[in-house]
Amino acid sequence: MKHVLSLSTLYPNASNPRFGTFVARSLEGLAKRGDWRVTVINPIGLAPVIFGKYRALADLAEVSTEGGIDVHRPHFTLIPKVGARRNAAAIAKAALPVAKAIHAQHPVDIIDAQYFFPDGPAAAIIADEMGLPLSIKARGSDINYWGHHSFALEQMQQAASQAAGLLAVSEALKREMVTLGLPEDKIAIHYTGLDRNRFRPLDHTQLRSQVSSELGFDLPAHLPLLVCVGALMKKKGQDRAIAALPSIEGARLVLIGQGEDEADFRQLAREKGVADRVHFTGSIDHDMLPLILSAADVMVLPTENEGLANAWVEALACGTPVVTTDVGGARELIVNDTAGRLLPDRSPEALVKAVNSVLNTPPDPLEVAATTEQFSWENHAGILAAHYERLTG
Repeated sequence: MKHVLSLSTLYPNASNPRFGTFVARSLEGLAKRGDWRVTVINPIGLAPVIFGKYRALADLAEVSTEGGIDVHRPHFTLIPKVGARRNAAAIAKAALPVAKAIHAQHPVDIIDAQYFFPDGPAAAIIADEMGLPLSIKARGSDINYWGHHSFALEQMQQAASQAAGLLAVSEALKREMVTLGLPEDKIAIHYTGLDRNRFRPLDHTQLRSQVSSELGFDLPAHLPLLVCVGALMKKKGQDRAIAALPSIEGARLVLIGQGEDEADFRQLAREKGVADRVHFTGSIDHDMLPLILSAADVMVLPTENEGLANAWVEALACGTPVVTTDVGGARELIVNDTAGRLLPDRSPEALVKAVNSVLNTPPDPLEVAATTEQFSWENHAGILAAHYERLTG
């Protein structure tokens, strides 16, 4: 059995169980195949002075077994907001002794980074020190955001030059990577996975009532239900959805997620006179998400940029059409009006027009779900295993 050691700052933990779950599902799917041993190093950044959210992070177990995978959580010093330039080096310094100890116990065949920055440059240092091949995955904001910071781009380019292979979550993200000077011949496409047993159209007469009861929010069956899944921040566009709501007659909007702009969004809902029609769920149990998505008429995400959003795939799999900005890999999913609409811009007016278009001609949920037939964690894991095999020979 070959052994991949995966470095990922994106990974769920007891303090934040919804953070990076897609990375955990990906690696768990690989481990379940039985042909690859998977070990994770999930570096935990702590401020020089432990306070607030850092207290819970500092208390996480250094080693645990989660989803059949051993997860190691070494600490590195994180300087909030201003320390990004040194994060890769700090992560590598903290993780290298752990990586060497793991390698001594179960020899490692490849070092993997599940996010391009700072994980990629950190993993490159570790792979170089250990004389092992390197794979790095790009997911979206690591390229679209960090790729436009010169210090980060330089580190990413150096790591990509060293890497034996690279992965991108969409064709659109691959094109962006090439534009930034990353080597095209090394980049393979690796779409996200999906739990098809969980994310599927759920159709029963009391579904809307059940969701309403669970959320404690009035969701009349005869009125449109819009749902937005994503961190509450302006670049995701929840403010655009709230601003559009007065022009979508009677519609309710459920915002799933947490984030730095929640207070601003609540204030905007009050200013627009729709506070009673907007519900903030915060972080929810993953088993609740398919119920909400299946009950919704439209999933809206007027986002600024994405790689290929898991929320798009999960909504479609539940039979719910998606209205989102024409960014990232959206065109690779929203291929026709059955799947939803692509916004020409992020304006509330464009969102109103697109949502009303879907509401006026709602597609069959089973036909919507059929657009995601190729997505499963099993297929995803098989492609990942083949990628690592190519790089290790």
